Amino acid sequence: MPPGKSQRAAPPVRADYRAGSLITTRWNDNDPYGHVNNAIYYFWFDTAVNRYLVEQGALDITGGATIGLVVNTSCDYFSPIAFPDEVMARIRVDRLGNSSVTYGVGLFRGDEDRASAAGSFTHVYVDRATRRPVSLPSPLRSALEAIKV
Repeated sequence: MPPGKSQRAAPPVRADYRAGSLITTRWNDNDPYGHVNNAIYYFWFDTAVNRYLVEQGALDITGGATIGLVVNTSCDYFSPIAFPDEVMARIRVDRLGNSSVTYGVGLFRGDEDRASAAGSFTHVYVDRATRRPVSLPSPLRSALEAIKV
């Protein structure tokens, strides 16, 4: 390998993640280059994480005292996704702190086992009113521990 070049990691596989939800692409997700625009992937990360938390009864998005604020996110792209693909968004917890959690997210086109994209998504949980960090409430911590790797 030439100096200064790094070897790219292989895409993760579905089994690397603990939970997931199906996302249907929309016509307007595609950009002029004929694939889903990179910004949409971040919407999908947010959707997958919050859907899991709501389904687990760990997050009340409209009235809960604790909310998660995104403080960091990243994404590596391996292969294109385009309308009308269906996407399985798979998640896991990579790091669980006192008031924060870092998720790993993999996006899988159709039935493919290798991720089309994979990223990281960090929430800091804060008091809804003061926006100051708080310890993770017990139901939230339990839901997160269930998908921790």
